[in-house]
Amino acid sequence: MTGPFRASRDGIVLSIRVTPKSSRNEVTGLHTAADGAVSLAVKVSAPPDNGKANRAVIEVLAKAFGLPKSAFALVSGETSRHKVVSVAGNLAALEAVIVPYRNLI
Repeated sequence: MTGPFRASRDGIVLSIRVTPKSSRNEVTGLHTAADGAVSLAVKVSAPPDNGKANRAVIEVLAKAFGLPKSAFALVSGETSRHKVVSVAGNLAALEAVIVPYRNLI
C-alpha cells in the first residue's frame, strides 16, 4: 500500500478521491482502492457541474492545509472522482497535515 502523496520539486503531489453532492465539505480520511492505491478522501457539497466540485475541492484542501488556494493546482482528473492535485509548500509541513487522516481509514 502506498501513501496518498509523493514529493515534488515544489511540495507534494496528492492523490484524492472526491465525493460530490455530499452534505458537508470535509476531508474524511484515506480511501484505499481495490488495487491498493491510497488517496485522500474529500467530500464536497458542490455538484460535478462546470468545475464547481473541483473549485470546492481546492477550497476544502486549502482550509485543511492552512494554505492559500493559489498553492493548489489540479494536475489531472478534471471530470473524474479520482484527482491529482499539486500542493506547493514545505514537504515536512504538508506531510504533517496528512498524517492524522491515516487513523480515519
